[in-house]
Amino acid sequence: MNVNGVRAASTKGMLAWLAATEADIVCLQETRATDAQTAAALAPALDAGWVLSHAEPESKGRAGVGILSRRAPDAVRIGFGSTEFAEAGRYIEADFDDITAASVYVHSGEENTPKQDEKYRFMAELGAYLKSRTGEFVVSGDWNIAPAEVDLKNWKGNQKSAGFLPEERAWIAELLAAGYVDVVRALHPDVAGPYSWWSYRGRAFDNDSGWRIDAVYTTQDIAPYAVAARVERAASYDLRWSDHAPVTVEFSEIPGFTRSRPELVVSGGQIP
Repeated sequence: MNVNGVRAASTKGMLAWLAATEADIVCLQETRATDAQTAAALAPALDAGWVLSHAEPESKGRAGVGILSRRAPDAVRIGFGSTEFAEAGRYIEADFDDITAASVYVHSGEENTPKQDEKYRFMAELGAYLKSRTGEFVVSGDWNIAPAEVDLKNWKGNQKSAGFLPEERAWIAELLAAGYVDVVRALHPDVAGPYSWWSYRGRAFDNDSGWRIDAVYTTQDIAPYAVAARVERAASYDLRWSDHAPVTVEFSEIPGFTRSRPELVVSGGQIP
């Protein structure tokens, strides 16, 4: 889930959701906080048993990614080998038995600006790393890219907007061609969205004028075990604790992963 600031989200309903969710693993993006600040904001959840792995951003008030899990991971790695983005707080992964779960926060970008150039550099290095991964691997995050026309309400008006540029969509297509599976789309092949982000401006949320930019991608080793996926959209505007909603995927029993419940649930977000 993109929490749009973990300190704010923890006061608006995030802690109640963590207390109620069935999720085994929760991937966080845009915590906008240091390791210590994130742990403090999530203290009640950590006291209740959640384990936090976090990559703080080098730029104050920007980025930050984390993984909350029901048990301590076997190993945690921050970054994906990039020198430029090593301290950016945009990628973290953790091992749980034979499964690796990752949380990623791709730049939002801005067409024809240095921000978009930086986004493309990040995408190039991340893409090369993801293509090198094998085995049971799931990467969940805010990709800030809508892969296709069906993934945003106003696609005609956004053809020159960051997040729907041809180069960005081609990059996602390359990941899929390399063997990754967009499990939400695979389970919902014929629906618009389901959208996961709505601008705070205007009446985008009320009109469901959204974008599907939060997604869960898996290697083919784990994709067949995905049995359900949903976006947990808040019941009304005033119940939101982020401009994003959760994307939750349930997996049936996966060989090489030990857990206490029948399904692995990878999630991030708010329950109305």
